[in-house]
Amino acid sequence: MTVAHPLAGDEAPDVVRLVVRSTLIEDPGPLLELLPDEPVLSWLRGGEGIVGWGTAARLDAGGPDRFVAADSWWRTLVAHAVVRDEVEQAGSGLVAFGSFAFDDDSPRGGALVVPEVLVGRRGDRCWVTRVTAESSVAPAPALPPRTEARAPGGVVFADGALSPLAWEGAVAEAVSRIAAGQLEKVVLARDLEARTSEPVDVRWLLRRLNGRYPTTWTFAVDGLVGATPEILVRLSKGLVTSRVLAGTIRRTGDDAHDLANAASLARSSKDLEEHEYAVRSLADALAPWCSSMNVPETPFVLHLPNVMHLATDVTGVLEHPATALLLAAALHPTAAVCGTPTVAARALIAELEEMDRGRYSGPIGWVDARGDGEWGLALRCAQIDPDDPALLRLFAGCGIVADSQPGAELAESDAKLVPVREALAADG
Repeated sequence: MTVAHPLAGDEAPDVVRLVVRSTLIEDPGPLLELLPDEPVLSWLRGGEGIVGWGTAARLDAGGPDRFVAADSWWRTLVAHAVVRDEVEQAGSGLVAFGSFAFDDDSPRGGALVVPEVLVGRRGDRCWVTRVTAESSVAPAPALPPRTEARAPGGVVFADGALSPLAWEGAVAEAVSRIAAGQLEKVVLARDLEARTSEPVDVRWLLRRLNGRYPTTWTFAVDGLVGATPEILVRLSKGLVTSRVLAGTIRRTGDDAHDLANAASLARSSKDLEEHEYAVRSLADALAPWCSSMNVPETPFVLHLPNVMHLATDVTGVLEHPATALLLAAALHPTAAVCGTPTVAARALIAELEEMDRGRYSGPIGWVDARGDGEWGLALRCAQIDPDDPALLRLFAGCGIVADSQPGAELAESDAKLVPVREALAADG
């Protein structure tokens, strides 16, 4: 079936014209084991989702207009593509993976990437999508033979922009600014440098993160790899959903103790305050796009292997035409990764963090030709240096409010660094 989509853009004589075909296939086994030894793309939760490789089309965009530029490029690409989608599943047909910087001025900017080959699974349906240029007559590549992912070897960690002690000082300063009434909440991030003895094989990280954190979304786009527990926005056939996480406590490994900690988290005035700011921020940003919304009054406790979070699932019905990418742009940055009020929080982040976050805490995910898609927040992640694949920057952030204690926030950030630190280990 040839698809002409209503997301048509203006005619552009130099636009990339793609030929896309999605076909059902027999279950190929674990999707991550299909990935070849080359730059790869991933958006998986447990065994379901999409992976891809190769580059059929790509846009790099930076600055404050990066989302608008990317959305416009995507609409034009869709309008000129010939799509035969025999699957009709979320993530079939023409799909772009994307990742965008947290800050408007970051040199990391943003990118949308259309893979040459995409393999997906939803329930018991599996498919492959192949993308070629309109003038291409060569057959699209077949699924590659399975290969083993390479271990990174030894790993040496070093402080990032701030030492732990200096970062505690930044937290203390943020608390004093909040006490002075300059703002209500700010999210402060810290980075950690990792040097591996062998170039990092993204597939190694993906397989270990997906295996240990199956309820998170395991992602890889443009060298940014991680496992996020937080969906910024999902758009599917007009239904908009978002999950807010704010308020965290580390797990102990003792089930009885963790249950008691979960109950304590659910009653914590500090964590409930932090969570309320994040939910209010997201709901206010989403409201103009939706005809109706459901915002639960009370959060639930989300249990992950290393931490527990206060969580709220917000839903709405899309009222105005928009792609999932445009919705992600409208929501970014939420109080969960920035603070409240947004302008004051962004200014304090720039003053106190002493680093460029790059694409950490920015939107990451995918969008399809219908405009549907899933965008998460790039958390629990690391950015591989494009010029030195044995060098990574790991990131973690914490929401700071009036009652925050620097030592406790440092411990929380250490807990959030655990997933990638453990994934880098060559044993276990």
